[in-house]
Amino acid sequence: MWTKALLFVASTALFVSAASAQAPAAPNQIQLPEGPGKETVEAVCSRCHALDRVVAAGYTRDGWQLMVNQMISNGAPLHPDQIPVVVDYLAKNFPEKPMPPAVIIPGSVDASIKEWPVPTPGSRPHDPMFAPDGSVWYTGNASNLLGRFDPATDEFKEYHLKIPHSGPHGLVADKDGNIWFTANQAAYVGKLDPQTGGITEYKMPDPDARDPHTPIFDHNGVLWFTLQGADMIGRLTPGSGEVKLAKVPTAKALPYGMAVDSKGTVYFDEFGSNKLGSIDPATMEIREYVLPDAAARPRRIAVGSDDVVWYTDYASGHLGRFDPKTRQFTEWPSPGGAKSRPYGITIVDGVVWYSESGTRPNTVVRFDPASEKFQTWAIPSGGGVVRNMVHTPNGDLWLACSGVNGIAEVQIKGAGKSPGF
Repeated sequence: MWTKALLFVASTALFVSAASAQAPAAPNQIQLPEGPGKETVEAVCSRCHALDRVVAAGYTRDGWQLMVNQMISNGAPLHPDQIPVVVDYLAKNFPEKPMPPAVIIPGSVDASIKEWPVPTPGSRPHDPMFAPDGSVWYTGNASNLLGRFDPATDEFKEYHLKIPHSGPHGLVADKDGNIWFTANQAAYVGKLDPQTGGITEYKMPDPDARDPHTPIFDHNGVLWFTLQGADMIGRLTPGSGEVKLAKVPTAKALPYGMAVDSKGTVYFDEFGSNKLGSIDPATMEIREYVLPDAAARPRRIAVGSDDVVWYTDYASGHLGRFDPKTRQFTEWPSPGGAKSRPYGITIVDGVVWYSESGTRPNTVVRFDPASEKFQTWAIPSGGGVVRNMVHTPNGDLWLACSGVNGIAEVQIKGAGKSPGF
């Protein structure tokens, strides 16, 4: 397998954001095609965002139906009679755009994928979480809820949030079984007690601290989280409820994924730049590490037991490895190619698993660092963008499949389990 090892160079790269390269056009600058539904789309969609987002998108009719359901969940004022007209208009004028085909690489590991639709249409399940009691949780990013799934009974339970349009994004459990989540549309961190259904909100102390994103607990039970839109890192002490914030040095960095190493150092990636970052848990001092490719946009990260950092380069289609001790980067092209959009990632006993969200269908990818070999599996439903994944204590995986409104389990069979599971 082709690889390239590159030494870290402390230099500033030209910032070109893959997520927000320029301000969106004003609604009146976009001319939508004529046809039934045009006026409704103009009136309703432009309430929340510029129409250039509509023009730039492209889905099947089912895909547009899902998107419209999500917009309704977020408060779009559509009468039931208007929905099929709007969906037909969008599907006709903004059809699905070409995507690279999934590249299936066979291998020695046997895995199967099972999927479940979540109960609420248009939920846009974002991040999955495997709880100590064996349940699986997910955030309903567009339906303002947290979902719990019991794999033993195939039963779902939904917990609706008190604050409308919170936009729950990431979630993590504490040692007492409470479920913590980030509300990226309402600028708070929440704690749900599953036993009572009670929710506690922790608001941000700075009005500029918007878009709480990915949460993670360190070894001392302190909650860390990225604030993507604010270019900040947050620290929340559960006992006192105190929230402290640190600004990321790079402007428009869009801090995204987060992980903690064995020493308690918190790592994050910058989706708006070609950098990784670390933050000292005591001083909250931030240090940045420049990726070798100026066009790289790391989106999710994971840290192995050896404290090596792995990242998915969403913009350039690479799997990357960063060794903090040597400052050395190593990169591998993802099997699906430059437009495969690697996304969710986890590490199971030294083996890297991640998703390709830009191929049709999305894939689950296994990478063995020892042999530098890939193996891939197609997600039966298509995946619809797997934004994150987690592994269970026995080495299986759980995914959140946003675009198809579902969750999925990847069962690794027999000898395919990593050593130790």
